[in-house]
Amino acid sequence: MMRRRQDLDNRISAIRRIEQSIADNSELIAMGEQEGDESIVKDAEKALGGLGAEVKALELDALLSGEADGNDSYLQINAGAGGTESQDWANMLMRMYVRWANQSKFKVEVLDQHDGEEAGIKSCTLQIKGHNAYGKLKTESGVHRLVRISPYDSNARRHTSFASAWAYPVIDDNIDIQVSESDLKVDTYRASGAGGQHVNTTDSAVRITHVPTGIIVACQAERSQHKNRATALKMLKARLYEMELQKKQEKIDAANAKKTDIGWGHQIRSYVLQPYQLVKDLRTGHTSTNPAAVLDGDLEEFIQSSLAHRVYGGETGDVSDID
Repeated sequence: MMRRRQDLDNRISAIRRIEQSIADNSELIAMGEQEGDESIVKDAEKALGGLGAEVKALELDALLSGEADGNDSYLQINAGAGGTESQDWANMLMRMYVRWANQSKFKVEVLDQHDGEEAGIKSCTLQIKGHNAYGKLKTESGVHRLVRISPYDSNARRHTSFASAWAYPVIDDNIDIQVSESDLKVDTYRASGAGGQHVNTTDSAVRITHVPTGIIVACQAERSQHKNRATALKMLKARLYEMELQKKQEKIDAANAKKTDIGWGHQIRSYVLQPYQLVKDLRTGHTSTNPAAVLDGDLEEFIQSSLAHRVYGGETGDVSDID
């Protein structure tokens, strides 16, 4: 309740600050026009224009009203079929989300990572920590497609690669998820990648399979098998909780007679690097002609558009279209 109250206080304060800035600068414009001082008018207009980014941030926050939206998030990325091509694409997605998280002032921890044989990664699990991390990432779940001239093809042919992203919330300690030990299959294995001699020579990594649902989680971030098991169990509970959130969302969609475009295994976004430059969200129609910027973490407009589409529906789901 205290966290919710603080969040509301921050939103109200931001709105009041914007309202006061609009009023003050409007008065300055009127005064400058009355006195014929063009510099005052220009400065005030510049100040008003600068409020746009803050207003957009508030619009995005207004769309984050789900019960777990304010939580930290796990983000799991998996390469699709296609070997090195898809594994390299999965690694590019991982870099994109890490860059986006850093730009958003979120903290990122790599909980699990399996490298490809030649390049890229087969899979990874990130924990992204910060207010509204899950709320912003939840519409990123789905299949991402890349079209490019392959750097691994000696004939420089165009290739299409697929990788999936899946976000689910880190659950609070006060959310009670019961998991029976008899439903768990626990495997230990040797961690891969950086971590020193101890990590690479002991079975410290842990993989847990939830037999009733088939959900698999893994963690190798810690040197201790006990700590990795505790983290993996927490990830499993988060997955089970996210499944319940999905069921609730499906009921809401059914009640509103809307067909949701968001589902695991569905392609949500296409990134084309050749023969032209385009990133397109297939749910909302939102596009960017600067794939380099998007792959460098510039995702806010895509996230805002998909959140608005999820909340309001419509062809584009663009906040700017909402009265």
